[in-house]
Amino acid sequence: MSQTVLVTGGTGLVGSRLKQLLLERGYQVRFLSRNPEKVSQIESFVWDVNQQSVDEKALSGVDYIIHLAGAGVADKKWTKQRKKEILESRTLSTRLLRTALAKTDHTVKAFISASAIGYYGWDTGGVWKKEESRFGDDFLATVTKAWEAEIDEVGKLGVRIAMLRIGVVLSEKGGALKEITKPVRLGVGAPLGSGNQYMSWIHVDDLCNMFIHAMEDQNIKGIYNAVAPNPVTNKELSRLSAQILGKPFFLPNVPGFVLKLVLGEMASMVLGGSRVSSEKIQSNGFQFSFPEVKPALNDLLLK
Repeated sequence: MSQTVLVTGGTGLVGSRLKQLLLERGYQVRFLSRNPEKVSQIESFVWDVNQQSVDEKALSGVDYIIHLAGAGVADKKWTKQRKKEILESRTLSTRLLRTALAKTDHTVKAFISASAIGYYGWDTGGVWKKEESRFGDDFLATVTKAWEAEIDEVGKLGVRIAMLRIGVVLSEKGGALKEITKPVRLGVGAPLGSGNQYMSWIHVDDLCNMFIHAMEDQNIKGIYNAVAPNPVTNKELSRLSAQILGKPFFLPNVPGFVLKLVLGEMASMVLGGSRVSSEKIQSNGFQFSFPEVKPALNDLLLK
């Protein structure tokens, strides 16, 4: 009998691809959604994070939960209200799942949750960051710390938990790569800020397979960095994208103050960078299909 995986945030960039890979492997997949009627082909149940309510039938017969839900960090300008949404969409959704699990006679073996390398702070230079490195003191670090604290609470129910601190996800369907290649495709690609800031990236397929690996391997517990083994600088990623797309790449860097004018506080995400290690997940048996950025970009940009 096939096993059932309950996914939150299933219609997003990562969730959509994860759903495909889980179905290909023979899993039953169901979603939690604010609007189940809008989800096609997947059994979906309603939840409302703000009201802290969830259809308890959603948990019936579930073997694993993969928790991806959270308001997009780069989707809108960081107003006070948006910052609240970014935080609470992560902490309150996790709390709601914990409460639902505590109330029901569930069969969940493991709770695998997204987290973020934002935990380390937005500009950590060239120093390698490992899972035990200390957390940063900026907005996203604060969000991630609070989020992980809520995930730890789920672990107190006796469920195996694993958290994947996700880096910059590269996908042909959207996200960071789409934004990076927009100016490149127009022939006006240029490094952002100094261009020397590290980007700890991961191919979307490697990320989804890492979630499945963490779900299936009972030895995977606690925190793991979900990044490819070879981070690159912003300049290098932009240059390679231009090369693969056959576009010029010769313009001067986009100054930091311009990005701050356009993006506000959110510019820190682009101007800062971190060099994050994938050693721990690799030593736990995970093998990357795309450890190097050039083959990853070839795969995604030439589709």
